Amino acid sequence: MIIVHHLNNSRSQRILWLLEELKIEYQIKHYQRDAVTNLAPPELLEVHPLGKSPMIELDGRLIVESAAIVEAICARYASNMVPPVNSDDYLSHMELMHFAEGSAMTPILLALYTGRLGEAAAPLQPRIKQQMVNHFDYMEEQLRPSGHYVLDELSAADIMMSFPAEVAIAQGYGDTRPKLAAFVEWIHGRKAFVRSVEVGGAYRFA
Repeated sequence: MIIVHHLNNSRSQRILWLLEELKIEYQIKHYQRDAVTNLAPPELLEVHPLGKSPMIELDGRLIVESAAIVEAICARYASNMVPPVNSDDYLSHMELMHFAEGSAMTPILLALYTGRLGEAAAPLQPRIKQQMVNHFDYMEEQLRPSGHYVLDELSAADIMMSFPAEVAIAQGYGDTRPKLAAFVEWIHGRKAFVRSVEVGGAYRFA
C-alpha cells in the first residue's frame, strides 16, 4: 500500500494524478497550509527533516522529491511511461524530469518569495520575469505535435511537467503559448486528474 503525504495546493497533486491514472490503491495523509503564511504545517517535519510534500511511503520506505517518487512508481507499476534506457528519448526524459523541479521551478519560486518583499525586490523583478518567460517559452517548444513531452502518449515527463505548466497558465502566460495552454487543459480534462482533485481536496491551479 502506498501512503501519500499530501499538502494542499502543492506539487503533491501530480503524484495523486499519477496514482489515479494507474488505478493504484493508496492512502492519503492530508496536510493543510497555514492560512496566513501559506507555509506547510510543522507536522510534515515529523515525517521528514525537510518538512516538504510530496512524500510517499512505499513498502515502508519513505521517498521524497517529486521526480524520484514518479520514477519509483513508474518503475514498479508503469515502466511503459518511461522510454527505453539508452534511447535518445530516455535522455530527453531525464532532461525534462530534472528541468521540471530544477530550472523551471527556480524563477517561479524566486517570483513567489521576492513578491512578498514589495519595493525592496524591484531590482530583481526584471531578471526574474525574463527567466520565467525564457523557461515557459522552452516548455512550449518542447511539446510534441501530439501535445505530449518525450512520448506521444502520457509519460512520466508529462506528470512532472504538469505543475510548472499549470503555474505558467495560472499566471497568464498561456495567451501566447497555445500548446502549453492546451497541455494544461488536456490534463484538467482527464478523469484521473478530476478524481485526484476530489480525493486531494480543492486545488487552486485546476
